[in-house]
Amino acid sequence: MAFSIEAAGPGKLRASGELGFETAAEALRAGLRLMAGGPRWTVDLSGVTAGDSAGLAVLIEWLSAARAQGADLSFESVPAQMLAIARISGLEGLLLGQSG
Repeated sequence: MAFSIEAAGPGKLRASGELGFETAAEALRAGLRLMAGGPRWTVDLSGVTAGDSAGLAVLIEWLSAARAQGADLSFESVPAQMLAIARISGLEGLLLGQSG
């Protein structure tokens, strides 16, 4: 299954499909394109059916790009598989919007 991300209302994006090694490059570009210029975004990940470390890297890159633009970015419904990888990597708080 492919990955897609689309606008789902003001300041809201909805992602679906597999976010992994095969889809990461295009997912990164598509997300950055949609987030350009917006001050605050929430990405709903409830439609993501699978995710791996490459998918986690995409989420981290989106966060980094948003911060560089002075924008706020948060995630909803992060898949358990990706949260587990984030936990092992010490990045869970970053994904869940917690500092430290």
